[in-house]
Amino acid sequence: MQTRCVHYHSSRDVIAIRMACCGVYFACKDCHEEVAGHAIVVWPRSQWDTRAVLCGVCGDELTIHEYMECDNRCPRCEAAFNPGCRNHYHFYFEV
Repeated sequence: MQTRCVHYHSSRDVIAIRMACCGVYFACKDCHEEVAGHAIVVWPRSQWDTRAVLCGVCGDELTIHEYMECDNRCPRCEAAFNPGCRNHYHFYFEV
C-alpha cells in the first residue's frame, strides 16, 4: 500500500497524515484538497502528541512529535521518509 499518491513519486514518499480537520489520512495536501471539499486545518502544537502520521511501509502510527524527530526514518521499521516533506510542515502542523 505505502500511502502513495499521484503528486509525489519518490521511493521515500510513503507517509500519510491524518488531517486535523476531518480525521482522515491523506498522502498529501493536494490529495486532501481534491477529495475532502474543505480547507485543511493545521494541528496545533498542543496536540502534537496525537498519533497522526502513518508509515505506509509498516502501518505504524507516529505522533507528530515522533515524526518531526525521527530523522526521516520510521522508528519501527526503519523505512526512509522523504526529507523534503519538512518543507511542507506548515500545511499540516502549527509552526
